[in-house]
Amino acid sequence: MTVTLGLASPRVAVPVEPDRDEAREAAREELSDPIYREAEPSWFERLINWLDDRLTELFEAASRLGPGGITGLLVVLVVLLIVVVAIRLRTGKLARSPRGAHAPLGDATVPASAHREEAAAALAAADLHRAVVARFRALARELEQRGVLDVQTGRTADELAAQAAVALPECADALRAAARIFDDVYYGGKPATTDAYGVVAETDDAVSTGRPALAGAP
Repeated sequence: MTVTLGLASPRVAVPVEPDRDEAREAAREELSDPIYREAEPSWFERLINWLDDRLTELFEAASRLGPGGITGLLVVLVVLLIVVVAIRLRTGKLARSPRGAHAPLGDATVPASAHREEAAAALAAADLHRAVVARFRALARELEQRGVLDVQTGRTADELAAQAAVALPECADALRAAARIFDDVYYGGKPATTDAYGVVAETDDAVSTGRPALAGAP
């Protein structure tokens, strides 16, 4: 059965009962865009699995009801759900994340100075979201460049704060506060503020001048 849309000529026939595997594959193709993978691999996998489960449940329920209007309605609802999810992701938090960043804390080969320059340019352009993210990445690179932390791909902001606090105990509270701000802005979609940027920038400055504690020192 097909539904004919008469909104424009020529008319387009849209199938309302696509194959179950075809619908699942369409969802996977849409969500395979690199923008989703760059955000958070584990999050991407959870979304794929959730959609797969929902598709399975809907098609199984529809098959028990037999062909007809109800089956067609279920399929349309599934397609609409996929479209809504794709639009929200493309225009929301993920779209604001820098596409060139393969890790939340940035590329380990980019020096802290480059991130600080990016943060300053973003701040001048009133892009506080990018300014906060770039300045925290500068903080992360500073810790690695000074040898306070080893370079580690995939390190989270919380892990960075906890590990750096061992070597820089006087910066422990500031590191935790800066990490919380980064997570709120980068993942939580919380609007960045000048005060939040100030906290991250001050922490970066403190890390740059802090003296790492000696191993075994009390």
